Amino acid sequence: MAKDTRSIDELYAAARGGERRALGRLLTMVERGGPNADAVSELAHADAGNAHIVGITGSPGAGKSTLVGELVADLVEAGQQPAVLAVDPSSPLTGGAILGDRIRMEDRNANAFIRSMATRGHSGGLALAVPLAVRLFDACGYNPVIIETVGVGQVEVDVVGAADTAVVVMTPGMGDAVQANKAGLLEVADVFVVNKADRPGANDVRRDLDLMLDLSHMTGQESAHGYRPPIVMASAINGDGNDEVWATVIAHRQHLADTGQQEVRHQHRIRTEVRARLAQALSESAESLMDGDGADQLRRAESAQISPNQATNELLVQLLKDQS
Repeated sequence: MAKDTRSIDELYAAARGGERRALGRLLTMVERGGPNADAVSELAHADAGNAHIVGITGSPGAGKSTLVGELVADLVEAGQQPAVLAVDPSSPLTGGAILGDRIRMEDRNANAFIRSMATRGHSGGLALAVPLAVRLFDACGYNPVIIETVGVGQVEVDVVGAADTAVVVMTPGMGDAVQANKAGLLEVADVFVVNKADRPGANDVRRDLDLMLDLSHMTGQESAHGYRPPIVMASAINGDGNDEVWATVIAHRQHLADTGQQEVRHQHRIRTEVRARLAQALSESAESLMDGDGADQLRRAESAQISPNQATNELLVQLLKDQS
């Protein structure tokens, strides 16, 4: 296959026209970051803003990929054009994402676009790559855009909490309700799905969730807009409950529109992305300073001539001076 020598503008125009290969190349640029990703961001910014963003997370083995695959199949059958961004943990050996479930998902849903993105063991690049990839999907006409994450750690809370609708998938026998509460997902979840509901213990998971939601209401954590996250019992592997899962997502979207919270969530996403970009830029500048003009303060701190606090303050003054 001949090398694709098209410019970013040409690739973007082709992706907007429905060319999947061009979109794939742009997504690769997004994941790698740098000037090319910034150029893609500027192009996509003008055309995005129409897609409903749905975050789906839960413990490994909860059946998220199966659920997402069934939902995508239903959306395609209904004439919609969904995209899935699957955020996977990195392989400790290769740094690549775990792609098996995604390949099977895409085989079934040729009209959808499924893309895996590896975390590569840290959340720094993820904070920039995920919102830009979502914006690119949005600009290219995909709607809804589904973000699937693995696990219930801080990365998942950050990513799913930035979605329009956050869906947390749990399963009986794994202590997921308690784990989700500890991780902070209870506060960001808009829909709870108890998957594998035909297994023993599913009703116990629902009971635990109800109790936790009652407690959050008593302590003032429940939404000020009168919204209580619904709990849907489902079995993704045989399709039971899938229609109800998506119906609750649509109902939540309507709730956001009715209460004005759609714009609030959009503003939150932008604020989070800008903060991440600032943090990355300052981190790179700080590293450069410590390797250059600030090396003396660093050496003095390492040899205990000054405290780390004093070295930090002196470097901060220099950093701010350099940025002005």
